[in-house]
Amino acid sequence: MPEIILKVGRERSIIHRHPWIYSGAIAKTIGDPRIGETVEVLSATGEFLARASYNPNSSIVGRIWTWNENEPVDPNMLKERLTKAITSRWEMKFIFHSDAMRLVHGESDGLPGLILDQYGITYVVQFLAAGVEYWKGEIIDLILKITNAKYLYERSDVDIRQLEGYPLTSGMLRGKVIGKKIFITENDVKFQVDIINGHKTGFYLDQRDNRLLVRSLSNGLNVLDCFSYTGGFAINALLGQAKSVTLVDSSSQALSMARENISLNNLNNNNVTIVENDVFKYLRILRDSATSYDLVILDPPKFASTSAHIERAARGYKDINLFALKILKPGGILVTFSCSGGMSEDLFQKIIAGAALDAKVDAVIIRRLHQAPDHPVALNFPEGAYLKGFVIQKRS
Repeated sequence: MPEIILKVGRERSIIHRHPWIYSGAIAKTIGDPRIGETVEVLSATGEFLARASYNPNSSIVGRIWTWNENEPVDPNMLKERLTKAITSRWEMKFIFHSDAMRLVHGESDGLPGLILDQYGITYVVQFLAAGVEYWKGEIIDLILKITNAKYLYERSDVDIRQLEGYPLTSGMLRGKVIGKKIFITENDVKFQVDIINGHKTGFYLDQRDNRLLVRSLSNGLNVLDCFSYTGGFAINALLGQAKSVTLVDSSSQALSMARENISLNNLNNNNVTIVENDVFKYLRILRDSATSYDLVILDPPKFASTSAHIERAARGYKDINLFALKILKPGGILVTFSCSGGMSEDLFQKIIAGAALDAKVDAVIIRRLHQAPDHPVALNFPEGAYLKGFVIQKRS
């Protein structure tokens, strides 16, 4: 088996079971490993540390499969991990109150770069790293056997694939091309899901619990839902008896589906306003017109794909939170999120604190929010906690 030898003193993170090995930690490579092939990871003194997939095209050269010298990386290992991940979600599905859930969550399930989501009888998979791409055929066969999936669709068309040196790809892996709409139920709400063109694998499953929270906060309030996508938060606000709900998104396609989702749930749209506009521009318009709301929701797309983009992302997060705090009524609630994996919760809090300072408002955190429990975070992989949010009350 090919080997990568670490530089002196660079083994500490691996001993603490962090699953990533950066290029700067590697002294040399022995052998001629193919992209995605398994390599043994050795310390500078030749001590076995782990087995990892290899990708010289990425800044993360190694993604660790196992720290156990006696555990081979083979289809049996993949079968065991896939089965464990999938069955653990199915055993917990009673707490999700949904027929849609994440079944495999990458590194936190011991399967670096693999995502598998279930939408009823339809399953959507993403291969986001060299190791799972190398074992792609075997993984697809195992998913089909374990889930007995009637439909399996691939959505490996996200930016991280390019960072790994792979082209974007998507398409049907099992079943005929889907011509009908997919419907799911979440906390008694019906949603359409577009697995072909929608964000991520078609829906933001990670916000399930936070959507329900918004429902509980919305009674009698005027609500502004920014980056509303297909209406997940807005519909829950309506079900929570919001006085009015305004949806803002730049995508006409997403807003069209939001309208359909509102109708699907037999909700009165007389108190619904749908705005197709850039959120940054629209928040400025609201500020300049002195329009105010009782509850503002900010759920933007990822502003930073890597830590290298954090500074630029920080400016974007500060701007939207500053504008939101300005248009929020005293006593009002801001529900704000960041899904940028390279941004820590502490930094996100500091950014919002800076926004409040510039907006000249007094505000407090009354709740911290995270991703739903079918998106677990391995204790040795804090980067898995990519979704962080705050419920903030404006005091003055």
